Amino acid sequence: MKLGALFSGGKDSTYSIYLAKKQGHKIKCLLSVFPDSEESHLLHYPNLKWTSLQSESMKIPQITIHSGLNTSTELIVLEKILVSAIDQYHIEGMVHGGIKSQFQKDNFEGLCQKLNLKLISPLWGIEPKRYLEDLLTLNFDYIITSVSSGGLDDSWLGKKIEKVEIERLEYLSKKFGFNLDFEGGEAETFVIDCPLFSHPLEILKAEKIWDGYRGRFEILDARLDYDAG
Repeated sequence: MKLGALFSGGKDSTYSIYLAKKQGHKIKCLLSVFPDSEESHLLHYPNLKWTSLQSESMKIPQITIHSGLNTSTELIVLEKILVSAIDQYHIEGMVHGGIKSQFQKDNFEGLCQKLNLKLISPLWGIEPKRYLEDLLTLNFDYIITSVSSGGLDDSWLGKKIEKVEIERLEYLSKKFGFNLDFEGGEAETFVIDCPLFSHPLEILKAEKIWDGYRGRFEILDARLDYDAG
């Protein structure tokens, strides 16, 4: 099936593309909706501008659009980008990286039904720790780009997730009650390399922004590292 992939640059949307391709689907385009607010309930926010490098590395064209400040506006904008993908790439479905947000899934399913598209959710219901371990096994390199939960301080910003970090996150998630896979938005991630990429991303300049409870790792300059792959 020809699919458009809702793409934020994070681990969930990138891994869902990987799994959809493994299932035999063809990813015709990336659909990146840039929310005007970091409070978005449907969409990923930090560092979206750098998804263009990921698109280039995966050799998958990207369609981008900006959204408004609430769920209804976001759905209208998402409908517009899906219509563009239908017109340009003749997609038959949309893949997204949702794991257990029924609110998100219901909204996306309703929109896909309206446009006669199939919703593909490769990560739906996956066990959190197994998921993070699978990412490591498959050589997905990603960093944390925002945190907004008790137990996650500014030391996590920009941190690459390896086995020791998974064990630490598991402990903290049990202690503070957040989702180990960050499904509830407790943290956001950004993929810098994976099997889909022809070249990894190199972050040249970044800064941490921290208010005492939550913060983000803002990528200020980045490029594809052609010498590394």
